[in-house]
Amino acid sequence: MTKENYNIIGVMSGTSLDGIDIVYVHFEKKEKWNYKILNSITYEYSKEWLNKLKNSLNLSEKNLTKLDQEYAILLSKQILKFIKEFSIKDIDAVSSHGHTIFHDPQNKYTYQIGNLPEISKESGYKVICNFRNQDIKYGGQGAPLVPVGEKYLFSEYDSCINLGGFSNISKTINGKLIAYDICPVNTVLNFLSKKMNLDFDKDGAISKNGKLIKDLYAKLNKLDYYNNNYPKSLGIEWVNSNIIPLLEKYPNQIVDLLHTYSCHIAEQVSKNTINETNVLVTGGGAKNKFLIDLINNKLNNKVIIPDIKLIDYKESIIFGFLGVLKMLNINNCYSSVTGSSINHCSGDIFLP
Repeated sequence: MTKENYNIIGVMSGTSLDGIDIVYVHFEKKEKWNYKILNSITYEYSKEWLNKLKNSLNLSEKNLTKLDQEYAILLSKQILKFIKEFSIKDIDAVSSHGHTIFHDPQNKYTYQIGNLPEISKESGYKVICNFRNQDIKYGGQGAPLVPVGEKYLFSEYDSCINLGGFSNISKTINGKLIAYDICPVNTVLNFLSKKMNLDFDKDGAISKNGKLIKDLYAKLNKLDYYNNNYPKSLGIEWVNSNIIPLLEKYPNQIVDLLHTYSCHIAEQVSKNTINETNVLVTGGGAKNKFLIDLINNKLNNKVIIPDIKLIDYKESIIFGFLGVLKMLNINNCYSSVTGSSINHCSGDIFLP
């Protein structure tokens, strides 16, 4: 008989490099699946690891393989630290996303480091990971993966938007769950903030004081990606080749660039949520008051910002839940979301 209660550690590292988000979550199935966050923490990356991850795109295959091994060991150490810090005893599995280095679904390629058997061997726990590769093999985008979790855990909302390194949306259209990346968010805002020696623009306070660069705003909104049909997804490579060159034409206008790019995000998010009445917004961008005000103004106050724990840990909660679905052999990847040829149950299970 399948059990209906699971205690899972969910692990997530996003493209904005905020750190490693770890949650200990209790999942329970009644009429529907429910969750309760028991413990949560974000372990910030050391300067050394930040530099390693930032420079990972330029590594040789040999050095990238080495980094993959090192990152798996880092994850296992942080998981063990988390377990000790909160005196956690009852763990059914650890479910981990890894850290994305490359995401290029057009060329059937995605690569997340840390999805290796070492993470299980070093930590001593059952580990479920590597959720994207199988979808790529089935012709999908390998992303986004969060919407299936949202379907089970957050079905009361018309749509769910994550404002992280990238913004992505999930919603149901004509009975089908669909999801896709909308546009880059913190990958670009943090890139600009760093030019002012800041890690990020707290509350959007700097962006708020800028002026709109109208010609740049128009060029950003005309980028081809925004007219593509879903399923579709974005990677840092796309940002580096399509967004950064446009911004670099205004080297002495960082405050105006922050303002203009924030307006661009709000425009793209609102274009993709016109018909919804309640929109759940999470991710680091949900704390950016200026950005949320811009989006809310365009959507007539339909944005719902939940409590801080859900803002910070929704993705790690959901990757924990995708691990539960994998253990139960229930599909956790939908063709309507990723464009794969079939619905399927993705992820590798490693035992210590």
